[in-house]
Amino acid sequence: MEKIAPTQFPIHELLARRWSPRAFSPRKVEPGVLMQLFEAARWAASSFNEQPWSFIVATSDNAEQFQRMLSVLVPFNAAWVQHAPVVALSVAKLRFAHNNEVNRHALHDVGQAAASLAIQATALGLAIHQMAGFDVEKARAEFSIPAGYEPGAVMAIGYPGDADSLPAPLREKELAPRSRQPLEKILFAGKWGETSPLLGASGKQQKA
Repeated sequence: MEKIAPTQFPIHELLARRWSPRAFSPRKVEPGVLMQLFEAARWAASSFNEQPWSFIVATSDNAEQFQRMLSVLVPFNAAWVQHAPVVALSVAKLRFAHNNEVNRHALHDVGQAAASLAIQATALGLAIHQMAGFDVEKARAEFSIPAGYEPGAVMAIGYPGDADSLPAPLREKELAPRSRQPLEKILFAGKWGETSPLLGASGKQQKA
């Protein structure tokens, strides 16, 4: 199932196609294909080229590691994530290597890496669902994440499945239309909350 974003302005089709399903196919993700996702993440931009991202990956082929990853999720997420063949946890290094100062951009940059991963996944016909619903401290203990590193988000990775495989409440979410705040509410100029005149100018150009 595809859910193309109803954009205000044209964007690349990969960006429009990327969304976060909960229904996954039981089909395994081939190791070579999976490596392409993390290669895309590896080449994301970062402050001082610090590359503060790491990923802990569990596949359903390794039942023990997979169950450990599921164990850190909140029960609501674990109920559907268990059907994805791959689950990964992003982790941010919080200090710069060159001076040991706090890197206040670390989580931002890990997010950029995750976004690159998600777009590469879309290009390969895969689906990604990123989530904040997990126990951070349990993840830290379960995977021996050292001090100075912060768990970021968990992502379910796999081939898209059938929405009918989900229980009714989740199926409704799966089939619901996608939505975002309009650009008028997020694109400012001059001061906070003042809508950028770019929007008006762009609209006139589109009508011309």
